[in-house]
Amino acid sequence: MAEHSDNITRTELWGGNGSPFRISYGKQWMWMFLVSDALTFGGLLTAYGFARHQAPSWPIGEETFNAMPFLGNGYPLLYVALMTFILIVSSVTMVLAVEAGHRLDKKGVIKWLLFTVVGGLFFVGSQGWEWYHFIHGTHFGSILTSEGWAVVDYNSANELILRMGRGLTVTGEKAATLFDSATATMQGANLIENEYAPLVPQYANFFFFITGFHGFHVFSGVVFNFIILINVVRGVYEKRGHYEMVEKVGLYWHFIDLVWVFVFTFFYLL
Repeated sequence: MAEHSDNITRTELWGGNGSPFRISYGKQWMWMFLVSDALTFGGLLTAYGFARHQAPSWPIGEETFNAMPFLGNGYPLLYVALMTFILIVSSVTMVLAVEAGHRLDKKGVIKWLLFTVVGGLFFVGSQGWEWYHFIHGTHFGSILTSEGWAVVDYNSANELILRMGRGLTVTGEKAATLFDSATATMQGANLIENEYAPLVPQYANFFFFITGFHGFHVFSGVVFNFIILINVVRGVYEKRGHYEMVEKVGLYWHFIDLVWVFVFTFFYLL
């Protein structure tokens, strides 16, 4: 009898009449996609780490990303910290949307999904502004001195500061002498050169590709959430008797939030 029961179980499972691990096939495929996507991001960040390790110098996050919209420079990592906070909050609202779906609370799902979409749009828009500012560069750019490339900056007392890389800064008369004898300048960033790391042109390449790739994921997530939101408003999932689609897109949203934590750490903190 036991053998007969085992045969029936195998037949049902292999015939598609049962769901392994007691979850739907939709969730299984979503997890498989997320694992493959995690490997992709892992490979990109690993390549970034190798490039940084071998580079003669590398930009410091709080010196490169210190601008705020409408306020100018002098706010190290403040805006990107705000972006990160909003994205994390949107992950919380997604959890609340999924929880409301489990309770078949249509109004709750609509409310929390809408907040999630707004948070995602804020992040994508902020990343667009970050790109714009990164491409156009600071007000002062970089200069080529007799001691190599240096990023030009000024402190709160309007005193000249030259950032030579590896955390080395030059001030005072020496900075003024090097500035006056500069033979070349560089402004902003593109795929060939950048003012933030003149000796490491691939820095901008990594920044554009990895943050752009992640931004594309966030934008896709916003689109998916908006489509799901429309279906919720129309009562599609209410008729089905469950809100599993909200849970599936929630897995994707949590994934891109988690990936951003690593991107934020690699590019802005380390």
